Amino acid sequence: MWQNLLEGEIPASLSSIPGLEHLILDYNGLTGSIPPELAKCKQLNWISLASNRLSGPIPPWLGKLSNLAILKLSNNSFTGQIPAELGDCKSLVWLDLNSNQLNGSIPPQLAEQSGKMTVGLIIGRPYVYLRNDELSSQCRGKGSLLEFSSIRSEDLGRMPSKKLCNFTRMYMGSTEYTFNKNGSMIFLDLSFNQLDSEIPKELGNMYYLMIMNLGHNLLSGAIPTELAGAKKLAVLDLSYNRLEGPIPSSFSSLSLSEINLSSNQLNGTIPELGSLATFPKSQYENNSGLCGFPLPACEPHTGQGSSNGGQSNRRKASLAGSVAMGLLFSLFCIFGLVIIAIESKKRRQKNDEASTSRDIYIDSRSHSGTMNSNWRLSGTNALSINLAAFEKPLQKLTLGDLVEATNGFHNESLIGSGGFGDVYKATLKDGRVVAIKKLIHVSGQGDREFTAEMETIGKIKHRNLVPLLGYCKIGEERLLMYDFMKFGSLEDVLHDRKKIGIKLNWAARRKIAIGAARGLAFLHHNCIPHIIHRDMKSSNVLVDENLEARVSDFGMARMMSVVDTHLSVSTLAGTPGYVPPEYYQSFRCTTKGDVYSYGVVLLELLTGKPPTDSTDFGEDHNLVGWVKMHTKLKITDVFDPELLKDDPTLELELLEHLKIACACLDDRPSRRPTMLKVMTGSNTSVRPVWGRGEVPVEISLSDADTILKFPRNASFRIFF
Repeated sequence: MWQNLLEGEIPASLSSIPGLEHLILDYNGLTGSIPPELAKCKQLNWISLASNRLSGPIPPWLGKLSNLAILKLSNNSFTGQIPAELGDCKSLVWLDLNSNQLNGSIPPQLAEQSGKMTVGLIIGRPYVYLRNDELSSQCRGKGSLLEFSSIRSEDLGRMPSKKLCNFTRMYMGSTEYTFNKNGSMIFLDLSFNQLDSEIPKELGNMYYLMIMNLGHNLLSGAIPTELAGAKKLAVLDLSYNRLEGPIPSSFSSLSLSEINLSSNQLNGTIPELGSLATFPKSQYENNSGLCGFPLPACEPHTGQGSSNGGQSNRRKASLAGSVAMGLLFSLFCIFGLVIIAIESKKRRQKNDEASTSRDIYIDSRSHSGTMNSNWRLSGTNALSINLAAFEKPLQKLTLGDLVEATNGFHNESLIGSGGFGDVYKATLKDGRVVAIKKLIHVSGQGDREFTAEMETIGKIKHRNLVPLLGYCKIGEERLLMYDFMKFGSLEDVLHDRKKIGIKLNWAARRKIAIGAARGLAFLHHNCIPHIIHRDMKSSNVLVDENLEARVSDFGMARMMSVVDTHLSVSTLAGTPGYVPPEYYQSFRCTTKGDVYSYGVVLLELLTGKPPTDSTDFGEDHNLVGWVKMHTKLKITDVFDPELLKDDPTLELELLEHLKIACACLDDRPSRRPTMLKVMTGSNTSVRPVWGRGEVPVEISLSDADTILKFPRNASFRIFF
């Protein structure tokens, strides 16, 4: 009954409903307090009363609800202290109390959960988490969790609360958790209250905690070094408090995707290790004693003066003499600088007069032909900017050369457009054909971060990766140069054959599958530090003139956004496609997520179908779901008919490759093979299948693996 026009108090008679599990009354106009009679509802596992006008204290008896998993009381007028009894709620995974009038301390008992909750308590409950990336007076906290049964995903875009709060990320899934360590909570939001204690060090014991938001309170003291014990922490917000002291160096061990420590009283140097120095300076600003990248550099420490009076006098005399000499020297310097400045101004005026008539405008258009950006390059100086190239023959290239090679980045040179920007075909003066990617504007990233990312990516060379040849910065614009791939992307070759004009037989598809696997394995296992692609899909597998697969856009997702770039509202409003299921419940990307996405690409090669297609799969299914459905019938029906038409004897080999795809698509990340094991076959449950042979085929994703020996043309079932 959320988001209606309900008014009045919550009726105590609700306690008479037998087996009440969900009490979800968000976004209404309810008043009064939480009725104590609800303590009788022992089966409650989801209480969500956010965005009402409820008041009074938060009742301690909530901690006695042994099945309670989600407690959301945000954006109300609750007063008093946070009940320590909430720590007795062993199943609590989601606690959102933001935007109330709570005071006092944060009870350390919140971290004392035993973590004994197992799958089954709230299994299969569909939900949607709308993450708020921007704070406003109308919308606070890190996001909104909504029960999602019987609601179409596309309807979320029209929700008034979504538009009001500018939710820019969406995660959908089912709450299925298993815990075996201390602290089962994954989400803790106590922001926008009046909490005035120190941060309890015990919060570092919350092993599974992913999001902690304590911002906009009155918290004081030092940031506990023990918080680094929350190893799965991905989002940490301690902004707008009164915290003192340095940022703990132990935070360098965390794999944070977002941090905000701004507007405190912190001091010292921002630790350079880990990810702390990769965040924009806005996350550290308004801390008068804090320094180090991305903030201004720290000043050298000055020596302490002696307490001896005689030495102090001599130092004062020496200091006075030094000041006098310094002033005299400064006068000479100032006089010389004035003369130089006058001459320089005269030269600039002449140059400006000569170049005024040569201002250059470049209109860049998207695939649809609509205006994407408009560059104004004053004079010819901008065109002489050199490309930072990783190959000697390209080191003399300038922006002017790229403008000429793309005909001013004209729409006729546009060959592709994606989530990171537009791609143009460019023919250089020496006849070499390259691809120029013009990135969309990178918010919050400075020149130093961009250059560091590019220098790292530019050093990565492998025959199954698209190499970065160079890059160029012009104001807010970013240009990247890559090798041009004759046949475009695997998505084009498989699903838009009229455009490319080639047909892939199984030998070519098998070669592409091997190449893509090699490229991913190199990123995961041979790069230091290891690189997570984060956006593996068929459009990011390019195909060269030899039908060799080249993985592209690796490293781009991290550069464009610190937090899970491809989990946006636009991509998750429909069918997820390539996104692994754990990304809906987690806030970090992993190599096993890449493995899942590779499994989807392998399914595309086997079936010839795209990952999402309402015509083939219906509105509620994708390619993975479609294959699951067909495993209950005749499994060979999932294969692209053109493959078996060319060679009917391929059935066994295709089944072997389907086995690998199924292993990569296991719902449990820990059971998926690594890309290295996919290549080497060292995992006993994933045999090397890059050759043909009459071997038993294991096609199982159940707890008890099944080895199936089968005759040709038999029907099989894959256990997902």
